[in-house]
Amino acid sequence: MSPVDRLGRFPEQGVHERSALDDLLDSQWVGVLSTVVDGAPLAVPMLYARLGDEVILHGSTGAGALRQVAGGAPAVLTVFALDALVVAPTTFESSVNYRSATIRGRLDQVPHKGDTLDLFSESLIPGRTSEVRASSGKELAASVALSLRIEADNWLLKIAADWPTTPEDSGASDDVWSGLVPVRTILDPAVPAPWAQHLPVPPSVLRLTGSEDEVVQQQPDRGHSREE
Repeated sequence: MSPVDRLGRFPEQGVHERSALDDLLDSQWVGVLSTVVDGAPLAVPMLYARLGDEVILHGSTGAGALRQVAGGAPAVLTVFALDALVVAPTTFESSVNYRSATIRGRLDQVPHKGDTLDLFSESLIPGRTSEVRASSGKELAASVALSLRIEADNWLLKIAADWPTTPEDSGASDDVWSGLVPVRTILDPAVPAPWAQHLPVPPSVLRLTGSEDEVVQQQPDRGHSREE
């Protein structure tokens, strides 16, 4: 078994249940696709969507990383979720609780690209494709959709979900506070574009944010993402 096929540190944190991998993939939107181009490493953050046993990556035909992996170059997708800060009795023992996964393999061009890209959009904002026009032929030609298949032996999942080290184990005083600071990501109410101030927020966006009535009349904050 090669080093990329096993966990080197804290192998006891390895999780082998496929359902746990699906839960992580489905809770996130962004992963990092890594490959090698002309002998040099290349890593690109990308939107993805899990559709059954496949992870779909979507981007522009002009993207160098996608052209490389579309040509058969081996690649790895990394997905990471930060769940809590672990505040230990010492700074040395402090860490984080997290979930991380890597999926390795070669990516395939997706047939029926238009249908797949609609499914991709639906995984991000369910119901949105019924509210907008269909993609044009020019838009589809400028887009690429690639599939990374999830197989029995091409992924690793690691989950750290622990309390801090005890004062006794860390050699610290027992009067120093320690514990967890949970981390979560939420979606704020929708912010209309300047040209859409007079339009109602569509049902797909209201369902996504969980704010049926509230709409923020301000400039967008680019830091928001979906709730885990």
